[in-house]
Amino acid sequence: MLVLNSGSSSVKYQLLDMADGRRLAGGLAERIGESGGGGRIVHTSGDGGRRERTLPFPDHAAALGAVGEELRADGLGLDSPGLAAVGHRVVHGGTRFTEPTLVTDEVLEEVRALTPLAPLHNPANVTGIETARALRPDLPQVAVFDTAFHATLPEAAARYAVDRAVADRFSVRRYGFHGTSHQYVSRAAAGLLGREPSEVNVIVLHLGNGASASAVAGGVCVETSMGMTPLEGLVMGTRSGDLDPAVVFHLSRVGGLTMDEVDDLLNRRSGLVGLCGDNDMREIVRRRQEGDREAAVAFDVYVHRLRKYIGAYTAVLGRVDALVFTAGVGENSAPVRAAATAGLEGLGIAVDPELNAGRGGGARLVSPPGARVPVAVVPTDEEFEIARQAFALVSRSPR
Repeated sequence: MLVLNSGSSSVKYQLLDMADGRRLAGGLAERIGESGGGGRIVHTSGDGGRRERTLPFPDHAAALGAVGEELRADGLGLDSPGLAAVGHRVVHGGTRFTEPTLVTDEVLEEVRALTPLAPLHNPANVTGIETARALRPDLPQVAVFDTAFHATLPEAAARYAVDRAVADRFSVRRYGFHGTSHQYVSRAAAGLLGREPSEVNVIVLHLGNGASASAVAGGVCVETSMGMTPLEGLVMGTRSGDLDPAVVFHLSRVGGLTMDEVDDLLNRRSGLVGLCGDNDMREIVRRRQEGDREAAVAFDVYVHRLRKYIGAYTAVLGRVDALVFTAGVGENSAPVRAAATAGLEGLGIAVDPELNAGRGGGARLVSPPGARVPVAVVPTDEEFEIARQAFALVSRSPR
């Protein structure tokens, strides 16, 4: 299975052997469409070998052509007869796409129609699919949607308390994002506990530059922090997360900001970077340790929001069998994990300082032995989850 994550100026890719889950190759083609021919591809072979080339990428077709060349150099070209399908990450599926979907012309048009809900992402995702279809028209292309795992939200969690007719007319509701990560991690956490996903209730904290939380009951998502867009919820690298909607009116009426300026402020100049000028948690932790007040406040705001969501999702689930940290910050920042769980002993949640400080490569528990609520670190693998879902679909679909 080849997995493609196409952005507006980049394509991330992974080639996986679905017989045993091995990663055969992967990499990143970036700076697509930049003037001056400054494209770059970084390719990693299954044996860990790394190659890097600089060459012009006028469009996604050129970038995918370079991907094909790198794979071919490893004996794994796009024309390989062993390639079963291509799985594509698509950010927004709306209410229409709640399962992995074989791509047709009609499906592409419907994904395009969802562009107002994800204007920065869906067009790039469509471009990647179109390019891959042109290169291998004989090969099944499967769209896997970031929003799909959250399609199970109950009405009470999915609906905003605004006029129903207006909300329905303009598709205003909570969709959630990072779904492939939450699905993979919640299932992997159950495996770490030696139980079936259907048996456990899990809170997942996906903490990267974008950050989201989910409450998963018996393998089914029942609540998530991101909403109609990825702006809602946790404090993120550059996004504000939750705030009073009237802030927007105030900035417009009193501050004279246009809607585009407010959009830019809340999505690109808020969150950690807005609070202290940095969106790298490692740098924020370093500055905080050195007594930097702005970094300390940013850190405190970040973990305060995390604790609020952990408490809220404990109430939603009623019983929590594991709290799981994942993604770049969640997997690698022991100070964040320690601060986010501090004071939650009454909920049965705590980390063991020594275990939490350790840096293991795989899924592991960082809570004290015998803890009522195990706290785990589970590396996410969105590419594998996309490949798994896409492969399952093509395996049962007539060719």
